[in-house]
Amino acid sequence: MMETITATYVQEDADWTIAVSGRGKELTARAPGIIAARDRADQLVEELAGDAKTTVVHLLNGSALDFTSAYMTARLTLPKLPPLEVPPPGSVPKQQTPAAADKKPQLPPSKQLPKAVEDRKSPAAPAPAAESKAPAKQA
Repeated sequence: MMETITATYVQEDADWTIAVSGRGKELTARAPGIIAARDRADQLVEELAGDAKTTVVHLLNGSALDFTSAYMTARLTLPKLPPLEVPPPGSVPKQQTPAAADKKPQLPPSKQLPKAVEDRKSPAAPAPAAESKAPAKQA
């Protein structure tokens, strides 16, 4: 027979107290936030139940619906981000100044070519013209 384990949550300021009871035992813990509290409750359930299959009922204020509502709201709420700062039109961001844009990034020593190879490279060598495979027309 499958036994039900009950996880009861109580909010104390920003922290949560969890009491998990079942199989004649009760374990308690604290966590910073309802998401962490739910994760901690899962760990406590594993301690109580071991490998046995169990049904866990999570309660907030004696209600599974209250717990589900609070938990899902926390899971689906986006974190607060600082407001995006938009530079005024025509300004150049610091990392994209014209002087910095012309410089090549410095390669690590293991990726650099030997100086002799760099000296032999011709910076303005024209690319060879592509040969045409079509025969030339004769007039």
